[in-house]
Formats: sequence, C-alpha cells, structure tokens
Amino acid sequence: MPDNLTKRDIVLDIYQKTNYPQKEVKEIVQLTLDVIARSLSQGQNVELRNFGVFEIQVRKARVGRNPNKPEIDVLIPRRAVVKFKVGKDLKVNLKELNLDEF
Repeated sequence: MPDNLTKRDIVLDIYQKTNYPQKEVKEIVQLTLDVIARSLSQGQNVELRNFGVFEIQVRKARVGRNPNKPEIDVLIPRRAVVKFKVGKDLKVNLKELNLDEF
C-alpha cells in the first residue's frame, strides 16, 4: 500500500516544480487549508472543479450501544460531518488505479 501524502510532501512537490521559496509555499498551502477549514466550519460547501466537493451533511441524533455495556443505551447527538464527492477528473484517474497495491 502506498504511503500517505502529507502537507510536507505537498509543499516539497510545489517547491520543486516552481522554485518558489519553501517557506512561502508552506505558508500558501497552510492558508489554502485554513480557508477550506474556515468555510466548512461556517457551513459552506467547498467546490474544487474537477477535483471534488467537500459537503457539510448533518447526521441525525440516534441511539447507540456501548459494546461493553449493551444493556445501556447511549444517545449519539446530531452532528455535522464533512463528506467528499469525487470530481470528474479525479474519478477518471481513480478508475486507472492499480487496486492490487492495496
């Protein structure tokens, strides 16, 4: 299975392709992530054409069970979650992915 991509990997990749100072690239990547996070936490969806959409969805409150004490019901409150819907270009690239590596 391939390694995870980190923020540091993104910064290095952009730095190597652009030769902008690494410090500036790091700041721009962080600012981009901050804008996305702030928008999501304000209830806005984030649409990145051909990549995908980060959507806010509300999960209903429900009753769950603690596996260690199944006789006691646990109320799981209503909450907001972020879902990702794949964009057109990324969907095409995922179809070409070698699934044997996973």
